Amino acid sequence: MPTNEEYPTMADTSEPSIHFVTLGMFIIDQIHFPASGRVVDDIIGGAGTFGIVGARLFSPPPELSRTLGWIVDVGNDFPDEIKHELERWSTSLILRETPERKTTRGWNSYGPADFRSFKYLTPKLRLTPDDFINTPLINSLSFHLICSPGRCKEIVNSLFSSRSSPEEPILLWEPVPDLCTPAELPACLEVLKRVSVVSPNAAELGGFYGLSESEAEKRESIEINAEKWYLSGIGSDSKGPIIVRAGKDGCYIRYEGGRKWLPAYFDDTESSRVVDPTGGGNCFIGGLAVGLVRSKDVVLAAAYATVAASFAIEQIGMPVLSHSDGVELWNGVEVGKRLEEYLGKMGLIGSLAQT
Repeated sequence: MPTNEEYPTMADTSEPSIHFVTLGMFIIDQIHFPASGRVVDDIIGGAGTFGIVGARLFSPPPELSRTLGWIVDVGNDFPDEIKHELERWSTSLILRETPERKTTRGWNSYGPADFRSFKYLTPKLRLTPDDFINTPLINSLSFHLICSPGRCKEIVNSLFSSRSSPEEPILLWEPVPDLCTPAELPACLEVLKRVSVVSPNAAELGGFYGLSESEAEKRESIEINAEKWYLSGIGSDSKGPIIVRAGKDGCYIRYEGGRKWLPAYFDDTESSRVVDPTGGGNCFIGGLAVGLVRSKDVVLAAAYATVAASFAIEQIGMPVLSHSDGVELWNGVEVGKRLEEYLGKMGLIGSLAQT
């Protein structure tokens, strides 16, 4: 994996120093397991948090970790141990005190066959580009947007009017599941032209065409519907990629260079290592973003994303950061070695050497 010195920093380039910013939320989760009656509280969660971790995996300190920016709204019930853990990641984190409110909290119930039920326990506080004005984060090289088509359009308009950087950022849009419906398809196709990359999961993509989850997750359905989005035009030049997240089947990339499937990091023989798929897709986006910013290669970036997702799904909650003999580990593993292993299997190791 490239080291800090191989990527440009503010000291040696005119580019902004922030590579990735998420507009996804931070949430403190409470998780219920009805079968056993077990309840786990104060779990770090939220789409934005998983997105940051996906990028952070490939951004070791002291320099690259600071290229990742996010805002966490700290309510009057925010646990000190969670604050310390977030600070330990050494990102460009803005902890915004909101003492008049409770921190955004979620209730989760897990059951068999990857069943998950979710609801908010406290009012959510969503982020907008206005929250990043007057901070270096507004001029980030990439942004993670997880929202409906209508809100995506609003965010993009606000974002471009707020930036001082002349460089157009990479905008990665992750559609919010609840509004992936046929009624939203016209608005979706319109907003595709305003973003750089779109990455739905298979069920979300199929939902826009009224497909059941089982039908949407078939490879043929993924390829057909991804082609529709690609041909409708993604990005200002209508050549942006769609990268469909397909769970255990990996991801499907439709881009200017053609079509490509990348397998998931864990194959069928390693399915027992998948403990909880929650956050895998968000981690995927974070890895994808830094891969695109730093390599400009969509297939290589999707490989980064695939490896990032593997760290999210090995346990309940966030991947665990530790150190051994001065080496940074996540879930007890060197990220660079896992990445090199996966790239070697895919025949992409030469691409990594060029970044």
